[in-house]
Amino acid sequence: QVQLVESGGGLVQAGGSLRLSCAASGSIFSFNAMGWYRQAPGDQRELVAAITSGGSTNYADSVKGRFTISRDNAKNTVTLQMNSLKPEDTAVYYCNVRWLRGGSWGQGTQVTVSS
Repeated sequence: QVQLVESGGGLVQAGGSLRLSCAASGSIFSFNAMGWYRQAPGDQRELVAAITSGGSTNYADSVKGRFTISRDNAKNTVTLQMNSLKPEDTAVYYCNVRWLRGGSWGQGTQVTVSS
């Protein structure tokens, strides 16, 4: 129903920045929420940031003040600007979108922060 294409992961030194983008396409044209999750080896997948169609945002405490989530409802894209990256931010980051009767996950993009 919905395909998600993520981009922007990579390797960066501590203190650096990365920008993740996710574009949604398919038969669903409006999403209640769009967001980013991450999963480090041995850990559970956790919410990083989410944004509703109305622009309300929610951030994990660990990223508040460093990460900013935004979305373009017309283009069905969601972006995560990550600043002041730390080694503990290293993980696979997954885009997630939700609509009235379902949701979809992206394939994941690796973010590695070296110390």
